[in-house]
Amino acid sequence: MKTYRLYIDGAWQDGERGLKDVIDPSTEEAVARVPVAGPGDLDRALAAAARSRNAWAGTDVRERAVILKRAAEILAAKVGETSRRMVREQGKTLAEASGELERAPETFLWNAAQAEALCKPEPIDSRRSLHPRPAGVVAAFTPWNYPAVIVARKLAPALAAGCAVILKAAEEAPAAPVAIVEALQEAGVPPGAVALVFGDPPMISAHLLESPDVRMLSFTGSTRVGKQLAALAAKNLQTSVLELGGHAPVLVFEDADIPSAVAAICNYKFEYAGQSCNAPSRILVHRSRHQEALNQLVKTMTGIRVGPSDRAEVQMGPMIGPQGPQRMKRLIDDALAKGARLVWKGQAPEGKGYFWPPTLLADVPAAAAILSEEPFGPVLTVAPFDTDEEAVELANATTYGLASYVFTASAERQRHVAERLAFGNVSVNMLKGVAPDVPNTGIGDSGYGHEGGSEGFRAFQNLKLVNRTGA
Repeated sequence: MKTYRLYIDGAWQDGERGLKDVIDPSTEEAVARVPVAGPGDLDRALAAAARSRNAWAGTDVRERAVILKRAAEILAAKVGETSRRMVREQGKTLAEASGELERAPETFLWNAAQAEALCKPEPIDSRRSLHPRPAGVVAAFTPWNYPAVIVARKLAPALAAGCAVILKAAEEAPAAPVAIVEALQEAGVPPGAVALVFGDPPMISAHLLESPDVRMLSFTGSTRVGKQLAALAAKNLQTSVLELGGHAPVLVFEDADIPSAVAAICNYKFEYAGQSCNAPSRILVHRSRHQEALNQLVKTMTGIRVGPSDRAEVQMGPMIGPQGPQRMKRLIDDALAKGARLVWKGQAPEGKGYFWPPTLLADVPAAAAILSEEPFGPVLTVAPFDTDEEAVELANATTYGLASYVFTASAERQRHVAERLAFGNVSVNMLKGVAPDVPNTGIGDSGYGHEGGSEGFRAFQNLKLVNRTGA
């Protein structure tokens, strides 16, 4: 039984409000304990961040980059041990956990490499220049589904830019954020420049965002919570970057390679039981290939082995908690009651565990909740279309605008459709997660602001205009 601790002002410590169990979703048994922070813990983290922000911001950017590179090396050495903990805490397979954790050092290395260029003054002309300055203390909130990648995408650019960060990580999946903060501590990030807390999300978010010392909010999570945090941040005019939910369409045109498209869709969709805001959820197929696509999807989904995530033969583990299967049942029952057709539903293992098998629905009516509500689980809907215009219209029929995908051999159609899709990310003939060197942004209910790339780095900076006379 692993017992984690909070990290505040350069020291690992207990939480004021005791401990909370971390549950293995494959067995429903406690496998670790995470500390619960109280107001006093948060006040100490805020005081340390405020105290350290000027010193860290004043540290030479090249020194900050060296520390982040060192942290990346330390973290890379922790992949094996930390991945095994992630398997038990989250229900990811070992391949999924280690694959995610290996991406975190890449994020630190990229931001370290770009730091000097992105922190230097930019001349406008002979008399004017823009001077990037750290935004100040950042309150960062991260979810349980990708705790290594998303934590790295917040901490790496913020620290490289010279900000102090208070990270509130997910209680369900503490192993990765603890490993990352341990690596930063060992690498030489000074006390106060980074803090890690766990606990009651509403209390922590309200307490941190009520502080005038916090100048920026960075949040990844549900649209519902994102809107609540944005309202809190507005009271102190705190800058916000929000990466929220998604309901990603896949447009499969008549000239697409159906077996390749289906393989790509299923590989991405059923990673971590579909618990990703970028995962495809609505497949739109040209009517001439619709039945072929359904047959190929059933064939591929039939071969997905579902079970406890620590078993080598398992390809898809459980959902994070009981709310996952409950949501799947509610959405699927609603769709079937309104006229949808169940094309395929796999077999979940008997006994304990929060399992839901891969599920495929067709003929889903527009009134079904699953077409408007983010499913965030291992269920796909499939619908036919007749024209390119109809495909785009169906794809855009959502309040979400995060990721979208297109499969077609036509270069002209690739250009035309990508231009018209109202999503922050369009991938053509592939399904790909976010990389550290490019911005990821949402439209509509998927949030606002940039995370990743130089644009994501700039989110943690204020640009100061300096004007000079000709003297």
